[in-house]
Amino acid sequence: MILSRFITPVALALLLVSAGLSRAAEPSSASESTAKASTKFKITVQLDWIPEPEHGGFYQAQARGFFAEEGLEVVLLPGGPNANATQNVATGRADIGQADSTNTLVVISNQDLPVIQIGAVFQNDPSVLMLHPDNPVSRFEDLAGKTIMARPQWAFIPYLKKKYGIDFQLVPQSFSVAKFIADKSVIQQGYYIAEPYHIMKHGGPKPKYLYAWDAGFDAYTVLIANKDWAAEHPVQVRAFMRAFIHGWQDYLEGDPAPGERLLKEANKNNTDEFMAFSRQMIIDEKLVTGRQNGGAQQIGRISPERFATQIKQLEELGIIKKPGQLKVDRVMTTDYLP
Repeated sequence: MILSRFITPVALALLLVSAGLSRAAEPSSASESTAKASTKFKITVQLDWIPEPEHGGFYQAQARGFFAEEGLEVVLLPGGPNANATQNVATGRADIGQADSTNTLVVISNQDLPVIQIGAVFQNDPSVLMLHPDNPVSRFEDLAGKTIMARPQWAFIPYLKKKYGIDFQLVPQSFSVAKFIADKSVIQQGYYIAEPYHIMKHGGPKPKYLYAWDAGFDAYTVLIANKDWAAEHPVQVRAFMRAFIHGWQDYLEGDPAPGERLLKEANKNNTDEFMAFSRQMIIDEKLVTGRQNGGAQQIGRISPERFATQIKQLEELGIIKKPGQLKVDRVMTTDYLP
């Protein structure tokens, strides 16, 4: 079996979450300068997946000392298919986590979890539909009557059906790209940064893509924080965001080697070839810097207007079960951005 981004070896999905979660005491001063005190303030970050270049900003900031310069000791917890970053942040097992904004909005609304979105990892969620280059499907409307392999809980699936008035058969994600390689008719959900590499590495063609954002479904990959914890430690959260943004800019524009050395240590499957491929995909699609009005100034930024649109879309689909009750200022804040 050729494994896709949506699954990981069992060993990487267990136990690391429980390591080293105690926090250092908060510096007594409330000024911005306290974040740079000699006693490091501990922040635990739950990643959504096993360490890969999609986490390059974290690891570059760690390797280059950007977190340390801000007076922070940052612990990065590897994720996996059962990482439950949102639950871990909500319960205080982690302070900050990486998540998909769609799923975060749903759990905030339907489960009333005490988490808040504080910044962007990716301006556009990299989940896409992958097709063989000679597949005649070229528009979303062309998906009518087709079979799509995807996660049943992906909100983009009912969105497609509703927006374009089409129906298609859904087959649950198989966590492998083997079928995609073998069958030219397969249309499969994939993570733009990783799956194409594994497809081509194992003899398949370079896929073509249907991007969710082109259909008007424009989710973020976000940083979430425990809402109460963040309110208690605003100086340190702002310090974290400064270092994180600096890390991404340095990883994309500078020498990525420092961060990639740590990525190799954290995940032995991170080969030089894979990391170079994934980093270039992030750069080419401007996932971190943004495709519209993009640039270094957009790293980490989140927009209340985009969240309002996404909330409305999820309400119209019935995925958010309490229409009108979920307000933008309940789910996100720009207060911690530099």
